[in-house]
Amino acid sequence: MGILLEISENLQRGKAKNVKELVQQAVDEQIPAEEILEKGLLAGMNIVGEKFKNNQVFVPEVLMAARAMNVGAALLKPLLAQGDNVSKGKVCIGTVKGDLHDIGKNLVKMMMEGKGLEVIDLGTDVPAQTYVETAIKENCQIICCSALLTTTMPVMGEVVRAAEKAGIRDQVKIMVGGAPVTESFCQQIGADVYTSDAASAADAAVELCKAAC
Repeated sequence: MGILLEISENLQRGKAKNVKELVQQAVDEQIPAEEILEKGLLAGMNIVGEKFKNNQVFVPEVLMAARAMNVGAALLKPLLAQGDNVSKGKVCIGTVKGDLHDIGKNLVKMMMEGKGLEVIDLGTDVPAQTYVETAIKENCQIICCSALLTTTMPVMGEVVRAAEKAGIRDQVKIMVGGAPVTESFCQQIGADVYTSDAASAADAAVELCKAAC
């Protein structure tokens, strides 16, 4: 299974062109798409996630690896759609209303997709109601809220209250994060999980989705 290791290693180095060629080669060798995804692309992204968590690589490397992952995943998508490849869970993510920062949110999204989760990106400046409506419509297990400004943090509390009002609070977990956000703030507004970095957020989301199954 040398080719899967090659895919993983090239992905870690952010070599999108090589990843694309190797994924195509693996498909031509009739290696199952699920296996290429799990043991090649996701395995590589997991290593990048761990290194990022331990400050061994930084945002540019993660973005390059994520780009390589997306290129490889795009080739596999039609093949995975033919099988009964079930995603590990569904998440909607966005930066809260009044806040236009998205680097952190995009990193979390990439890390979550790297773990095999389906992520609906709501973008920036997202009102509380939009998170809740999307979670209901798309049947999400998790709502992820990001904020980089202390002035927009209260919107996260509004998301929790909107979920309660809509009657979905017991079905949907709410995760919060961003530079000014803390564990105590998370508890104060009644959210479920706070994580301090993108890799930990992805790990936590996978665990929450497993528990919801």
